[in-house]
Amino acid sequence: MATLREIRQRIASVKSTQQITRAMKLVAAAKLRKSQQQLVKTRPYSEELNRAISILMRRGLINDHPLFKERENRHVCYVLVTADRGLCGSFNANLIRSAVLELEKYLPVKPCLMTIGRKGYDYFRRREYPIAANYMDFFNRLNISQAEKIAGRMIKRYLDGDVDRVYVVYNEFRTIVQQKIVVKQFLPIVMEPFEEPEPSGMLFQPHPQKILNRLLPKSIYFTLYRMLLESATAEYGARMTAMELASDNAEEMIHDLILFYNKARQAAITKELSEIVGGAEALRG
Repeated sequence: MATLREIRQRIASVKSTQQITRAMKLVAAAKLRKSQQQLVKTRPYSEELNRAISILMRRGLINDHPLFKERENRHVCYVLVTADRGLCGSFNANLIRSAVLELEKYLPVKPCLMTIGRKGYDYFRRREYPIAANYMDFFNRLNISQAEKIAGRMIKRYLDGDVDRVYVVYNEFRTIVQQKIVVKQFLPIVMEPFEEPEPSGMLFQPHPQKILNRLLPKSIYFTLYRMLLESATAEYGARMTAMELASDNAEEMIHDLILFYNKARQAAITKELSEIVGGAEALRG
């Protein structure tokens, strides 16, 4: 049975851990709030960008564009977006499991794999799976220029014919306690046309084809940026929830340890009193 000193040390240890989990929850909550605000701000730009491209689609300008053209699906590439750190519940494990299931569809061929985030990279590196590219340690300073760099590499591999299709596996933010794993085709581009009618008398200056050539890269970069932002927001929500649960569990553990300590202390005092009374009786006898 544990001694009173060992129980006191255990209580102090759990309290120390609880302080850490509470601090991590506060940090995650602050990052979540900031990331949510950024996510909301991206929506109007994303909608207007897609609307402009949709109007150009109706004019038949994208039919022969290489980034829209479907090819025989011989070489597939998956881009897995995980977190750089753990302590966020099953966030990373669920993403990796989904990526493994996707890759297994093409066995015995091993599809191309790119990883964004340390956890996904570490998992596949330990299993000696070939990784075409990996990007880590930038979610705390996530910006559009990072998305441009990664998306530019995907576009180059696609246009060079190294891959025929690119999918992104990431977590979409729903609520603080809910994320949805999404496997989305990134290349070739799949645009859902807007149902609203094209404004009458719309003129394009310069030529619509030049506008399309300018808008497409921006659309691709921004689409990936939004995916990364969704994933980061979902990660902060998952970490905040996990740390809140850990703090609550620590509180219950501390309560149980204090009860156990009090019972052990009471038993020790009772034992000492019994020994004293027994000794006194022996002296009188």
